[in-house]
Amino acid sequence: MNNKSILIELSEAFGPSGFEEEIKEIILNKFKNLNSFTKYEDGIGSVIFSKGEDQNKPTLSLVAHMDEIGYLVKYIDERGFIKVQNLGGWLTQSMINQRWIIRTNEKDIVGISGIKTIHVMTPEERRGFYKTNNELFIDIGAKNKKDAESMGINPGDPIAPFSKVTELNNERLLGKAWDDRIGCAMLIELAQKIDTLNLKYNLNFVFTTQEEIGLRGAMTTAYITNSDICINLEVGVAGDYSYMTEDEAQEKLGFGPSIFLHDNSMLPDKRLRSYIEKIASDNNIKLQYEILAGYGEDGSMFQKSRGGIPAINLGIPTRYLHSHNSVIDLEDYRNGINLVNHILIDLDKDKIQHIKNTVD
Repeated sequence: MNNKSILIELSEAFGPSGFEEEIKEIILNKFKNLNSFTKYEDGIGSVIFSKGEDQNKPTLSLVAHMDEIGYLVKYIDERGFIKVQNLGGWLTQSMINQRWIIRTNEKDIVGISGIKTIHVMTPEERRGFYKTNNELFIDIGAKNKKDAESMGINPGDPIAPFSKVTELNNERLLGKAWDDRIGCAMLIELAQKIDTLNLKYNLNFVFTTQEEIGLRGAMTTAYITNSDICINLEVGVAGDYSYMTEDEAQEKLGFGPSIFLHDNSMLPDKRLRSYIEKIASDNNIKLQYEILAGYGEDGSMFQKSRGGIPAINLGIPTRYLHSHNSVIDLEDYRNGINLVNHILIDLDKDKIQHIKNTVD
């Protein structure tokens, strides 16, 4: 498979939290010829592909979330502008003068988030930003409220960024929703190689929903996958550009995948961390580390489920997260796949039991 093609397809697809159907359809199409998997779904749209259901073998779950941050239509004001409710953590300043897709029951409508023109701003306003989402609106070209309603827009319609992928220099891709379409793409590529491996354990590929609004799909799938260990595949926070400091984020593009040593939702399992570090070292795969004050991810829900599942978060460094335009390095992506593939080859029942054993 061409690395770029699956990444581009997933990035450009529409899928804010709670409206992941288009992403799921892409994933289902990629798995439809992989006959060795059994498909399950939870009640909120997450999908699980399982290989092996031997109760005498342990189970590894690889996890990534399908959703991206977005908005909902809150209401239409009398002038025909769309007021919105956020789905996930937007930095409001980055939303100014951006294009959006509003998905109605009948069609997609393009709009732009407007702002007062600089020609009439006071000096104080020019230095300021939106303070809350209440100040944000989307202009769809409607003449008034009735005109907007005639276009089929209703409260609750989902909204996602309108952003096409652009290839930058040095095999870097600029696009939206790498959080976490990059993890989804990794799972797809790993699954397509799986029949060449002699697995000694059961394996789940878990694609979750609604991560950006509370890790909801991870909460449900953690209980139905019966996992013994969990590896969550995510974006990492790159700190290698202007105005970022190493205190804030430590990852750099082009230096390989990362292990999250701390985020606001979990600490990684120490034995699982050591095991992955050894796999990376033995196979000459570059590895980075990330310690963040914020952040939250699906692995934490697995860690808190079923008496405590050993879990870890592996990240692919990404610049300008949660915006229309984020940047990734394809070499980091390939190294991430290579790392997980070596884990799948090396892992066995005894090693999983060692990771799970909390007594030395």
